[in-house]
Amino acid sequence: MSLRAFLNILVLGVGLFSSVVIANELKGVRVWPAPDETRVVLDLKDKVTYSYFTLTKPDRLVVDLKQTTLTTQLPIEVSRSAVLTKIRSSSAPEKGSFRLVFETQVRTSPKIFTLAPTPDGHHSHRLVLDLPHSNNTGGGKKTQLKGEVTTNQQAQLPSGRDDIIIAIDAGHGGEDPGSIGPAKKYEKNVTLAVAKKVAAKIDATPGLKAVMTRHSDYFVNLNKRSEIARRNKAHLLVSIHADGFHKPQPRGASVWVLNTRRANSEIGRWLEQHEKQSELLGGGDVLSGDNDDQYLSMAVLDLQFSHSQKEGYEVASKVLKEISKVTTLHKSKPEHASLAVLKSPDIPSLLVETGFITNPKEEQLLNSRSHQNKLADAIYKGVLAYFDGNPPEGTLFAARKNGIKHKVTSGQSLSIIAKKYGTSISAIKSANNLTSSSLKIGQVLVVPGSAPVAVTNRAVTNKAAANKIISTSKPKASASNATVTQTVVHKVQRSEFLGKIAARYGVTIDSIRKVNKLRSDNLAVGQKLKIEMKVPAPKKHTVKRGEFLGKIAAHYGVSVDSIRTTNKLSSDKLAVGQTLTIPRS
Repeated sequence: MSLRAFLNILVLGVGLFSSVVIANELKGVRVWPAPDETRVVLDLKDKVTYSYFTLTKPDRLVVDLKQTTLTTQLPIEVSRSAVLTKIRSSSAPEKGSFRLVFETQVRTSPKIFTLAPTPDGHHSHRLVLDLPHSNNTGGGKKTQLKGEVTTNQQAQLPSGRDDIIIAIDAGHGGEDPGSIGPAKKYEKNVTLAVAKKVAAKIDATPGLKAVMTRHSDYFVNLNKRSEIARRNKAHLLVSIHADGFHKPQPRGASVWVLNTRRANSEIGRWLEQHEKQSELLGGGDVLSGDNDDQYLSMAVLDLQFSHSQKEGYEVASKVLKEISKVTTLHKSKPEHASLAVLKSPDIPSLLVETGFITNPKEEQLLNSRSHQNKLADAIYKGVLAYFDGNPPEGTLFAARKNGIKHKVTSGQSLSIIAKKYGTSISAIKSANNLTSSSLKIGQVLVVPGSAPVAVTNRAVTNKAAANKIISTSKPKASASNATVTQTVVHKVQRSEFLGKIAARYGVTIDSIRKVNKLRSDNLAVGQKLKIEMKVPAPKKHTVKRGEFLGKIAAHYGVSVDSIRTTNKLSSDKLAVGQTLTIPRS
């Protein structure tokens, strides 16, 4: 073989070797900002070998991809992240490698891992970087999720005023699209749209409050979803999904709850996490100390799990009943499954499959705004029906159904308590089986039908001043005790219900129902109600010789200005025999 031929073969071999070694490609970079962390996904042709380190002044994360070339566009400016500002390239330390630089606002402790291609081919190899929005190792302040509270502020209100907290979980999100329909519609978008509608309906209902596990297109770890619900002291977790299958035929909605096998295995996991037990049991001493009884722990958690499973199944049954009115069912009864989002032993949980997005007709339906509204309304009505019948103690729903508890203090009598709560002495005596009106300090009374409210006999209190007076009828009689019917429009506020509104205006619940033709006692925040009240008729005064406005005003205990305004007087001069309308004091 000649030298020239040998050199040609050598050059060809080196070229082939280089193409084999530098075989990987960085094909894309995707950024998913979430409330507490920002996820960056690097799409690669093959599995990658990588290394990384952090730098300060300014803060940066540097990632080296071994034997990788770039086939996407850099730099990328990041505007919606609380930690990441820019992704750019830099000089690589060795030939054939590629260096990425992530410019950050603060020092961060990244979590980096690889993901294999998805079975459906939707994603190839990926390198995932999770950048926390605070430096956990440096004592930075934790970013609080929107809609999340560290403590339940409503729980600090007086007995009978707590909100029922409903955690609404929109399935999938961010890097995880969920099931994909034939028209390439993503489950994650359907679930978020329906979840937002359900949350809006819940928040518009006095006594209910929604907490969402995610508010936009980002991924939330499955375990973290139930943690968000627990941190917000949720009474229920509702996870919303859209089913998928490898064939297009299956269709219909279903509701799922945790099965016993999963429950038993989860109890074992919770026992291994001893620090969680006190939290689950409300901080009680039953699991604390050096002499913990593992079997007692198992029994207590088993009871708690059984209770939450039972509640979850009852809510699921009511939700499924409502969903059956708006769409086809895939399962006519709640089904059991080993699903991670249902695993909390302390929170009743259910998972709603709104339909099969892999079915062409249902994919179209699930992406229809009107159908999403129907589904959201059905889920909301099912949840509402359950808590109407089973209100947690201390909540506004329980107060509306069962009354609230009042502890008698020094100087209080039945008449004082009845006036405070806008009810009657006889109603309190009946609710507590009292045979006399004598009370003891410290005695606990059940007050029926209303939350605490100061009752006034005036037609419109200061708080009600913004409510519009729309009509006043003529007096029914000319006697001194004549009354007129005055109608005002009341706008429902959070924490209000019919009993509270009736007490505020000194009318009956039935009168509000009748005037507004209400079919249900459930009210929505912002709903307008007509309130018809019997109020004293305005007095008439005939001016006598020697009288003037100041003297007349003093006689009736009103102001001169109020007489001027009521009678539209342009002058303070009065004529003998002139008739004046005297406003109520």
